[in-house]
Amino acid sequence: MLDTWFSSALWPFSTLGWPSETEDMKWYYPTDLLVTGYDIIYFWVARMIFTALEFTGTIPFRDVLLHGLVRDENGQKMSKSLGNGVDPLDVIEQYGADAMRFMLSTGITPGQDLRYRKEKVEQARNFANKIWNASRFALMNLEGFKVSDIDLSGKLGTAERWILHRLNETARDITRLIDQYEFGETGRLLYNFIWDDLCDWYIEFAKLNLYGQDEEAKRATQSVLAYVLDRTLRLIHPFMPFISEEIWQHLPHEGETITLAAWPTYDAAFEAPEAVREMELLMELIRAVRNIRAEVGAPMSRKVELIVKPSGETEEAILNRNRDFIERFCGTSQLEIGLALTGPDKAMSAVVTGAELFLPLAGLIDIEQEIARLEKELKTLNGEVERIERKLANEGFMAKAPAKVIEEERNKLKDYADKRAKVLARIAELRG
Repeated sequence: MLDTWFSSALWPFSTLGWPSETEDMKWYYPTDLLVTGYDIIYFWVARMIFTALEFTGTIPFRDVLLHGLVRDENGQKMSKSLGNGVDPLDVIEQYGADAMRFMLSTGITPGQDLRYRKEKVEQARNFANKIWNASRFALMNLEGFKVSDIDLSGKLGTAERWILHRLNETARDITRLIDQYEFGETGRLLYNFIWDDLCDWYIEFAKLNLYGQDEEAKRATQSVLAYVLDRTLRLIHPFMPFISEEIWQHLPHEGETITLAAWPTYDAAFEAPEAVREMELLMELIRAVRNIRAEVGAPMSRKVELIVKPSGETEEAILNRNRDFIERFCGTSQLEIGLALTGPDKAMSAVVTGAELFLPLAGLIDIEQEIARLEKELKTLNGEVERIERKLANEGFMAKAPAKVIEEERNKLKDYADKRAKVLARIAELRG
């Protein structure tokens, strides 16, 4: 009778019809990759190699990916005797197979073991719910829409060009990371793109066109929404195969299964750095207004006056071109944008890259409280300026760092210094 490890060592070729020279043997052997824990290198990996060389004269696989062990939340190895094991069927019953699969496959760090915590599976489950809810919204607005209706050559807005650019970057980076077996970093990129870029920003921006009266803009948004969601599901499919297949079957698609759909690839036509610049300005401005609202307890249901002073004509054009977005997501009763504008004394203010903004909130703000907030922001900016100045004064850094990195640090320094100057001016204005 063959022992466990010896019979397992036969696995790469015995399952393909060996000792006969089958078509499967010719096609699949040697295999590409063995994925296993580091604790059985001698018991299994080495024996598979020796056995394969003995019986077939060929190595059984080209790469071996060694991952950490799944331990309990205290870092102990799971075992029957300790009673600290986790039944995967129970986890699947409670959270779903995709949630467990995503947590395990993307929660690993090279060279480290993984501590099992149910909170991590809950986070993955919430991520799956986010994908599901975003897809339901998309499907409600794509009723009757077909693959042949998708047209990305039309007049696309800032948000549409931005999300296509971000999808393009994400597909490129994920492909590179998967090729390098960096699954933990792959999961982080997917999570950030889907949760932040697609769900929290693009879908919210898309609602203006989807619910608006401009049929051309609506059609363009539907095309981008269908295309981006389709490609996003393809990217997440290796990690969440069940939910991605289910949603994909209801989207406009070609083919029988997402498993056989082409993998998204980089397309230079989707590069849109100008759209990225516009969206970054809009997102930073919207975040700043929402932060101010939260700080003074002003809910979004309360309309506010917003005064925006751009730092230049380019920024002024961007803001005016996207007035609808600003009014919608900042909840304004009145919006003023202009290079010559100044903020009133009794106002909350913020400085973003490319603009200063003021929210007159008489009766809702204490002037001393606003000064204290600005002084706190000034302290942070001083720290950033000092940190970068020390880096640029470091001879070792200047000698070894690429010119591009040095230039980026200098640009950061200028940006932080500009923000600091504006904050100082605002503090002096309030005190005066």
